[in-house]
Amino acid sequence: MLRISLIIFSIFMSFQLLAAGTKGQYIQPNNLSPKVRIETSMGNVVLQLDRYRAKITVDNFLGYVARGQYDKTLVHRVEEAYLIQAGGFMTNYTEIEPDKPIFNESGNGLKNKDGTIAMAKQLNDAHSATSQFFINLNDNTNLDPGRSWGYAVFGEVIEGYEVLEAISEVEVGYSEELGYPTVPKKMITILRVVILDEEKE
Repeated sequence: MLRISLIIFSIFMSFQLLAAGTKGQYIQPNNLSPKVRIETSMGNVVLQLDRYRAKITVDNFLGYVARGQYDKTLVHRVEEAYLIQAGGFMTNYTEIEPDKPIFNESGNGLKNKDGTIAMAKQLNDAHSATSQFFINLNDNTNLDPGRSWGYAVFGEVIEGYEVLEAISEVEVGYSEELGYPTVPKKMITILRVVILDEEKE
């Protein structure tokens, strides 16, 4: 009986550890500035996230990263001198299975400046962000909060901005599969996203 109880306890703990490893709040929980590397088919970009200003958003993003849900996904929107958007679709054009939408932290003081990362949301639903994100290629003040909710910024590019510039210059057009007008004509993919080791002081 004791042996069975121990086996059940071990299985329970395994599930607990698995859950802890895939939920963002358990990933480097004391690190207010976690870093991730986005490895794309056109090169790598390193982001530093701001958990101090955007805890809900960063934890949400890290959860998708830890579960590998951004791996083998599309960069599905490119607008030169505006933004690059990803995190919504697999390379076979199926949607990523999203978590529940999160609270919009656009009032955290971070602005949609050139080189920042922010969460995408539905136009008329402030608290609808799930997995999709975009990187600003300009100072997009129109995306900041004003009389209404804006788009929540939660980090910035610290390496590889030249990769984003190269992506921004690719030819885009209407995608029959997605129904979007500014999709790269030659598929650009996120190969994987890696959480970098925490830096020790």
